[in-house]
Amino acid sequence: MASAASHVSFLPPILTFCGAAAVAVPLFRFIGLSAVLGYLAAGVVIGPSGLGLVGDPETIVTVAELGVVLLLFIVGLELKLSHLWSMKRDIFGLGFAQLAITALCLGSASFWIGFGPQAAFVTGIAVALSATAIALQMLGERNDLQTAYGQRSFAILLFQDISVVPVLAILPVLASGATAMEEVTLSDRLVTFGQTVAAIAAVVLVGRYGLNPFFRILARSGAREVMTASALLVVLGAALLMQEVGLSMAMGAFLAGLLLAESNFRHQLEADIEPFRGMLLGLFFMSVGMSIDLSLVVQQWRMLAIAAPCVIVAKTLIIAILSRLFGASWREGLRSGALLCTAGEFAFVLLPVATGLGMMPSSQAQLVTALAAITMLLGPIASTLLERALARRHGADLTAGPDDLHGHEGELASRVLVIGFGRFGQIVNQVLLAQGIEATVIDKDVERIRDASRFGLNVYFGDGTRLDVLRAAGAERAEMICVCTDEPEITLKIVEIIHENFGNARSFVRAYDRIHAVELMKHDVDYQIREAFESAITFGRVALEELGTPADAAARTAADIRKRDTARLVLQKEVGAMGGAELVVGAKITPEPLMEPAGKARALSEETRDILGEGVI
Repeated sequence: MASAASHVSFLPPILTFCGAAAVAVPLFRFIGLSAVLGYLAAGVVIGPSGLGLVGDPETIVTVAELGVVLLLFIVGLELKLSHLWSMKRDIFGLGFAQLAITALCLGSASFWIGFGPQAAFVTGIAVALSATAIALQMLGERNDLQTAYGQRSFAILLFQDISVVPVLAILPVLASGATAMEEVTLSDRLVTFGQTVAAIAAVVLVGRYGLNPFFRILARSGAREVMTASALLVVLGAALLMQEVGLSMAMGAFLAGLLLAESNFRHQLEADIEPFRGMLLGLFFMSVGMSIDLSLVVQQWRMLAIAAPCVIVAKTLIIAILSRLFGASWREGLRSGALLCTAGEFAFVLLPVATGLGMMPSSQAQLVTALAAITMLLGPIASTLLERALARRHGADLTAGPDDLHGHEGELASRVLVIGFGRFGQIVNQVLLAQGIEATVIDKDVERIRDASRFGLNVYFGDGTRLDVLRAAGAERAEMICVCTDEPEITLKIVEIIHENFGNARSFVRAYDRIHAVELMKHDVDYQIREAFESAITFGRVALEELGTPADAAARTAADIRKRDTARLVLQKEVGAMGGAELVVGAKITPEPLMEPAGKARALSEETRDILGEGVI
């Protein structure tokens, strides 16, 4: 049995990471800088070159890299295969041009300062790659992933991630030349290729045909923690499978997310994964900060002081020029360039592999590692400063317009979010669709989701009482949130969450009855309507017409009843808000006539007389 001390030994590093993040990130956000910088700075302080609170950063790197894996999964969820195909020109054209030209320029520079040919090749590739985690984190903070420059930047990052696989495969060949070619037979290559194709096919088939039924069964159980565990199982399982066949774990997770992008459970999966992604990604950034060897920085400070700014400026200009050639404006190109000017996470993978193969000495690898880490520290600062400068110069032009958004079809990132797809929500959705507004709709009833799919509608599984689910469904970007749930307590809870967290969205809410309507008015919703009120008004108006009342008179009567009802609702709200004891202290709002009765009620049966108290002395 493990001793108590062995369990306690896990706590100091965990407390160290949490404490460092809790201090550094809010501080950097307070002064207007990215949270990424806070994590990087925290890693430098607690690492071996700082206070030495964490002696061996390598022990956390493997766990921290899962943050990048989860990040790529969520990015995959945000895309559709059709949209990804539409980006092929930017991915394979702009992405290839950026990597090839940047690697050539940086590799030539390193060769010029004395690196060998093989070391220069590795250095050029390692520094030409950009930090996917940093770029996507900053795009998320700015809410710019769906903008034109955000999509172009993502296309470059995606090609870089794809290119890591062939780069890792070619390093042994470059290291040992013809010997390596002789050692690897044609049959070995065919086996490796077959395994890779089989793994990708397995992920595609399971994702396409197996995951939706799987999550549907789990959703019926109502066990939230099982859904969370299953989401992690899907992500990490796909990542591990890809790694086993020699591909990138991040690419495996991205493929899994891409296959689930059109799933009804997309928003719920994103909400379940998001907390793990945030924590592990922060841990990854801190591990990068801890990898900076301050003693080496001190020894080589002159070279690093020149090289780091040169790399940042060179990558920014190359990407800006190439983006301009591919149709972007200079402003968008500069924004993409500043965002991608850092070295990438895969530099910390390529450099050790190259050192182990004898392609470059350890001293040069450490120098390039320090350079990569410093660019990851300085790059976000440069990007933030550029954003501020462009904002001062161009003002509102930096904000994304509707034409810039390229999210899911029917989710114009998204104008309307409808919560609840029962009989009321279905009619609301039909009215919106009639004007071409395809709202994002979430519901936690699996059967309703299945029924919606039969009619060609896309309703996502999600619990509207969870803040993380609402965020994943796009509540922060929505102009209007329609709450169409049929349980008053749940509706009020959702309204409270909306008003506390999404103040920019207008709240349109379905009320159950008069008491519920008054409660909603006290919560200052923008609009509420009782689910049966208008239908009853219409019913009564048509009844009057059938009984011989002229249509205009019947319409005036219905309008008068509607006006009286509204006035009474406002009065009841004000009396309650001013603390009327009869309404506040446990009292109930009782139905009252909207017009003065013409006479006293008469009982038509003995039971009714007993109820009304007629004949009682």
